[in-house]
Amino acid sequence: MELIKTRGLSASGLKWTALVLMVLDHVHYFFGYTGRVPEWFSMAGRLAAPLFLFCLAEGFTHTHDRKKYFAKVYAVHLLMSGLLLMMMCGLLPVRPDGFYPLNGMMTSFSILMVVFQGMDWLEEKRWGPGLAAVVLPLAWPLLAGTLMGMIPSLQMPLFVLGYTLLPMWNSSPDASISVILTGILLYAFRRNRRAQAGAFAAGTMALSFLLPLWMLSQSPEFHWTQMFTVAYEWYGVLAAALMLCYNGVRGRGPKTFFYVFYPAHVYVLYALSWLPFLPGAAL
Repeated sequence: MELIKTRGLSASGLKWTALVLMVLDHVHYFFGYTGRVPEWFSMAGRLAAPLFLFCLAEGFTHTHDRKKYFAKVYAVHLLMSGLLLMMMCGLLPVRPDGFYPLNGMMTSFSILMVVFQGMDWLEEKRWGPGLAAVVLPLAWPLLAGTLMGMIPSLQMPLFVLGYTLLPMWNSSPDASISVILTGILLYAFRRNRRAQAGAFAAGTMALSFLLPLWMLSQSPEFHWTQMFTVAYEWYGVLAAALMLCYNGVRGRGPKTFFYVFYPAHVYVLYALSWLPFLPGAAL
C-alpha cells in the first residue's frame, strides 16, 4: 500500500492561507485611502492570487466533476462581473469618491478552466476542440476590440458580453493577461512540483518584475527602490515556497465556503468603506 504524505500543507491549508492574505490585501484595497492601513497588508496579499491559481490547477486536475466545478466558478463570475458592469454604467451607486471594486478572480478562473480543458484535449490529440478551447478565450478580447473598431454599433453589446456570458481576460486587474499566463504555467507543469514552482517563479519575475522595471525605468523620476515600495506585485513569487510545501492531500474544509466568502467579503468591505463618507464621519 502506498503511503500518503501527510507533512506539509494540504489544499485546504493553502486555501485558508490564501484567504487570510487576500483579506489583508482587500482591507488595504478598500480602506487604503484613509491612510490608516499599512502598506504591508497589500504586500502580503500579493501571495494570495498565486496560491488560489495553484489550488485551481490542482482542483481542476483532481475533481470528479469538472462541469459542476466550472458551473460554481462561472456563477460567481456572472454575479460579480454583472455588478461591476452596472456600477461602471451608473446603474448602481458607487462610493462618493467614485471608487468601485474591480475584483475579478472568478473571471480569470472561468477563462482558465476552459483553457485547462483545452490543454488536456491537446494532450489527447483532440486538435480541433483543444485548439478552440485554448485559442478562443485568449484571442477573444483582441477579436472583440477589432470588431468594436470596425463596427461601432457593436461596441456596447460586445462590452456587455465581455463582462457576462463570454468573460474577457482584460476586464479587470484580477483578470489581466499576466494572471492568465501564470495560471497556464501552473497547470502546464502540474505533474512536477519543482518544475511547477520554478516555472511560476520565472514567469512571475519576468511579468511582474523585469517588465515593470523596464517600463518604469523610462521615466526620469524612477528610482530602483520603487520596485520594493510601489511596484511590488512581484512579491507574489514568494508563493512558490508554499507551493513546494503542498503535500498532495485535499484536506478538510467546507466545499462551498470559498465561493460564498469571496463575493460576500468584497461587498461587505466595500459597504463598510462608505462609512467615513457619511455625514459627521471623519476620515
